[in-house]
Amino acid sequence: MAWFLGLGIVGLVLLVLSLVLDGVMEGVLDGFGGGLDGFLSLPVIAGFVSALGFTGAIVLGTTGTGAGVATGAGVVAGSVVGWVTWRFSRALMRDGTAPAPRGEDLTGTTGSVITAIPADGYGEVLLYPGGQPTKYAAKAAAPVARGTEVWVEALLSPTSVSVRPVEH
Repeated sequence: MAWFLGLGIVGLVLLVLSLVLDGVMEGVLDGFGGGLDGFLSLPVIAGFVSALGFTGAIVLGTTGTGAGVATGAGVVAGSVVGWVTWRFSRALMRDGTAPAPRGEDLTGTTGSVITAIPADGYGEVLLYPGGQPTKYAAKAAAPVARGTEVWVEALLSPTSVSVRPVEH
């Protein structure tokens, strides 16, 4: 059982090293991959070794079967954990971010007036570019009261827009 627990602990130490060193050790394993696209990465190996060790220790300690059965169960569990880790890391690598919203993207969006807009000056509107609430200076052709839902007609500057009330 001590061997299995040792393997489990070694796997956890490898996992911590892969997180702390963040890719420094990956170069060592690049030559062994042979086109496996990260399958022999340090997190995958750490997950496999940890699952093999801890599953082997649990099976050996609870069932009373021999080391062969415990090793077999550990290899199966390690393979599953390694495969899940590999798939998860590939999904994270493919996760692209959307481009940052630009000022031109505001045209045609709706928001609400938070400071009344006078006929001859600026008020403030709350818009949600990229899902984040942002205040903009706003100008309108006619006065617009606080709380009114508005539609952005044009971008006047990086911090100001031209709006009109939404007609329902």
